[in-house]
Amino acid sequence: MTLSKLGVVRIIADNTAIAAQRVVVGGGVMVITPPPTTTHHMKVASTGLRDTGAVASARAAKMYGLDILAEKIQAVEMLLVDKAVLPIENSIGGSIYGLYDLLISHRLHIVGEVKLQINHCLLGLPGVTMEGIVSVKSHPQALAQCDMTLSKLGVVRIIADNTAIAAQKVASTGLRDTGAVASARAAKMYGLDILAEKIQDVDNNITRFLILSREPIIPGIYDRPYKTSIIFILKEGPGVLYLLILVFALGNFNLIKIHRHPHNQHHLMVDGSNEGSIKYMERMFYLDFEASMAEPRAQQALLHLQEFTRFVRVLGSYPVGTVQKALFGSY
Repeated sequence: MTLSKLGVVRIIADNTAIAAQRVVVGGGVMVITPPPTTTHHMKVASTGLRDTGAVASARAAKMYGLDILAEKIQAVEMLLVDKAVLPIENSIGGSIYGLYDLLISHRLHIVGEVKLQINHCLLGLPGVTMEGIVSVKSHPQALAQCDMTLSKLGVVRIIADNTAIAAQKVASTGLRDTGAVASARAAKMYGLDILAEKIQDVDNNITRFLILSREPIIPGIYDRPYKTSIIFILKEGPGVLYLLILVFALGNFNLIKIHRHPHNQHHLMVDGSNEGSIKYMERMFYLDFEASMAEPRAQQALLHLQEFTRFVRVLGSYPVGTVQKALFGSY
């Protein structure tokens, strides 16, 4: 009743924070700005614990469980939220192939992307030194990405659901010999000291998130750089992959990413028809290229692509995201 009187936005998510139309996702800030003449409130589903800087890594589908990612997608489909912001790949850990499967089996559209530069910190109780740390809690990927530092310290590694929960548990248990790999924001929120910063093995650690919506955006052509994501199944035969590359080469496209799922893995897929029929398939390709689907050359390329594919679907054509530093500098 109170919230209804205030007219505030109600968010369906795993404890994320939205303030002043800024969605804090894994320690980074993604600004969602509605048209100036509207008063629309954006509801966004995301992963993480509050606004502590917890980010799902590139293996999040395995570590968090596909059910959590699926819940966010279903929340959009059921009109509980307007958009979902979900991790799709990490520069160290690679792609979340399970999320690709979810994109295939649901009808949501990619309308944007966010790229966050991740920095890991070693946190401990006030007054504790690095030499006094015997064990370290964190998300499995955070621990893996800080392997060299943790190995030098000779600490025992303890798995946590995510980096923010790890920091929370260190603060609540009061164990002075236990640390956490988490964000500087988490240290501030839970009253922990930062014992070391940027402890990841690779400094250029970037996680890419997709913004999913029920409706696609209408891409422009010259207003900004665009990226288009498609999935397809090639017909059987020699040279078909060469023909695929040739289509994009002749169209002067910059291919950003192309990968194929293992041939022994089946995927449930919505075929894109109005009836929404389901069928099983294998050997599906995913491809990102720099172009807007509003460009005639992109439309022509997809027409040519249909000549040697059994199925083609555009997942989205959206503005290219720029790398942002994670808010308060961590994972």
